[in-house]
Amino acid sequence: MATIQTIEPRIPNIAGTVPEALQAMLALGKEAMRNRDVPRTTHMLVHLRASQINGCSFCVEMHSRELREAGDSQERIATVAAWRESPYFSDAERAALALAEAATRLADRPDPVPDRVWNEAARHYDEEALASLVLTIAAINAWNRLNVTTRQPAGSWQ
Repeated sequence: MATIQTIEPRIPNIAGTVPEALQAMLALGKEAMRNRDVPRTTHMLVHLRASQINGCSFCVEMHSRELREAGDSQERIATVAAWRESPYFSDAERAALALAEAATRLADRPDPVPDRVWNEAARHYDEEALASLVLTIAAINAWNRLNVTTRQPAGSWQ
């Protein structure tokens, strides 16, 4: 049996330490998800995938749980990291996940968000929906950076 490691956060709750910043970040996330042309579960899949890439256990656990509570299948949740090889995602979800990966890994290539990734997303989403996705990606990346930097452990969000 694996030993559970206790992780102590560097700051117990960085967002709660600066409540005005917390309110602004929550408002950004809420506004990003307001677009009706992007299903809520697509936003949640994007949150989960970016969090996996960034190594944010706090957000990986939270967004996996949110997807389960929203009725998403365990198969889909378990295969988000391998979405390209998984049969469980629609073409629109794949386009959103590809956009999330590109916008999360900005420093990994000379053309961080290639036209082929953007154009595929634009095939499935209009300009307002694309803006919604880009804002959701930016918001989750900000949360990941706060949580990873301050070592927020999985489960502490409850």
